[in-house]
Amino acid sequence: MFDYLINFINTNVLFFIMLNIGLCGIILNYNNIILTMISIELCLLSVNLNFIFYSLLINDIIGIIFSLIVLTVAAAEAAIGLAILVLFYRTRGNILMNYTTYLRG
Repeated sequence: MFDYLINFINTNVLFFIMLNIGLCGIILNYNNIILTMISIELCLLSVNLNFIFYSLLINDIIGIIFSLIVLTVAAAEAAIGLAILVLFYRTRGNILMNYTTYLRG
């Protein structure tokens, strides 16, 4: 019984640490767009792992299906974001966040 509780606490701590690393990456690396996108993906991965863990805990498949949908949307977001970064680099020559105001039409 206590072994199961320790495993439950350890996984929650792991997901919490992953989420905090992602949030710190967003806050501290504001000037680097690529690291910001990686930090956003880390936050989404932490939340998805939490959904999967709790759905396995209560024997429900809805959390797993929802995490697959979120991962699909995150992959599309990353692909579109990288395409925008490539176009921005081609026009400006750098990908610093200070110059993102030039993206406005």
